[in-house]
Amino acid sequence: MKHKNIMILGTGSNVGKSVVTAGLCRIFVQDGYKTAPFKSQNMALNSFITKDGKEMGRAQVVQAEAAGIEPEVYMNPILLKPTTDRKSQVIVNGKVLKNMDARDYFAFKHNLKDEIMKAYNYIRENFEISVLEGAGSPAEINLKEDDIVNTGMAEMADAPVILIGDIDRGGVFASLYGTVMLLEESERKRIKGIIINKFRGDVSLLEPGIKMLEELIEIPVLGVLPYVKLEIEEEDSLGIKNFNVKKDGKINISVIKLKHISNFTDINALDQYSDLNIKYVTKASELGDEDMIIIPGSKNTIEDMKDLSDKGISEKIARAAKQGTVIFGICGGFQILGAKITDPYNIESNIEEIPGIGLLDIETVMSREKTTTQYTDKLSGTEGILAGGDGLEISGYEIHQGISTGSGEIILGTPEDIKGAVRENIIGTYVHGIFDNGDFTGFLLNKIREMKGLDKVEEYFDFKEFKEQEYNKLADVIRQNLDIEKIYKIMEGE
Repeated sequence: MKHKNIMILGTGSNVGKSVVTAGLCRIFVQDGYKTAPFKSQNMALNSFITKDGKEMGRAQVVQAEAAGIEPEVYMNPILLKPTTDRKSQVIVNGKVLKNMDARDYFAFKHNLKDEIMKAYNYIRENFEISVLEGAGSPAEINLKEDDIVNTGMAEMADAPVILIGDIDRGGVFASLYGTVMLLEESERKRIKGIIINKFRGDVSLLEPGIKMLEELIEIPVLGVLPYVKLEIEEEDSLGIKNFNVKKDGKINISVIKLKHISNFTDINALDQYSDLNIKYVTKASELGDEDMIIIPGSKNTIEDMKDLSDKGISEKIARAAKQGTVIFGICGGFQILGAKITDPYNIESNIEEIPGIGLLDIETVMSREKTTTQYTDKLSGTEGILAGGDGLEISGYEIHQGISTGSGEIILGTPEDIKGAVRENIIGTYVHGIFDNGDFTGFLLNKIREMKGLDKVEEYFDFKEFKEQEYNKLADVIRQNLDIEKIYKIMEGE
């Protein structure tokens, strides 16, 4: 079968490109086609480590899961991880190239076209359908030169385009019309369909506007997707806002929203437990009523530790720990819980040494080499809040600068390279995706329930199975509201 493709562009960020791409991947697989997602360049602090130790954006991991295939770095050959407001770590084919500021990268990026096409050609040769995703808006006229992710990528892949607009934020007709009109004629010709996303209400009220838009831009609207609550991972930190919704849970969890927070998706699995209230906090005054405080990953641990200290948050965490609150650090959060962090090569900061909160008997030295690997092991030597947890299997992945050493209560790794530790009510680990492990998370939450005098929950949550159900729900919503037959015809060139 000749390879077919479709590209999803949007009028802006967070309009639904990633989720619609995932949904189309699931539909094509359900229809019997071997399908792969592709995004040439991703900018995100949420990343994932493949089986061969390479780093890629998590949005393409979600899409690969929806397509029923193993995530591989050819699905996202370029990943930009912001380190400051102006600089990013540039990752090419899963490995760090170097740090660059925006101006330097803009001048450099055309050199990456060969690597992008090598990755895309692998998909073209090994899959029947590819679903490509753009980034932000294709109509950023100040950034269009040498574009490698939006209309430039559509041209390189010779892909027809579907453009998505988000009606929930308002002005959808103006944003769709404006995007189309700002494109060059050759770019405009590639757009074969429009999707209006996140609609609430009676679709019939939209029909006059849809007809007028179609007449103005001479592109058909393929459907209107309703605003549906689906638990599918979001690409950027805009997804954090969904957590600060008070439920009727009896266990309160506060997550520290670090200035350089990364891999906040580690928290997603916890949101599926009905008796948990989860909120993100940025001030010391917002802490005080929780049963567990989580310090997540960070792209700049030393700067975030300094910020926690300056804001009085670290002191508040230490006080909560003394009162018995469970404190849980992941990756950068694990380093922050230790006695000190040193950065002799100025990998992250000009600060060469900073005290940690001092709740775990570990010290971290930032190293030039970045650890990127998948990780599987079983807990051993558990005590305190994890007493009785020996033998629980932990699977996830590591992405970090720095090695942590110490003589504390090690539950994963060795004293020379600690992967996890516990001391009474304090837990830390380098393993991202730790809460995706249902047996471990169920065990820990039952310990907290026991501390509060609540009943245990005997059946542990299967997050993997839950995600499968959500991908199927997404596919159903898209099938019911979009002209899928027309999308197949678009891919055939009709």
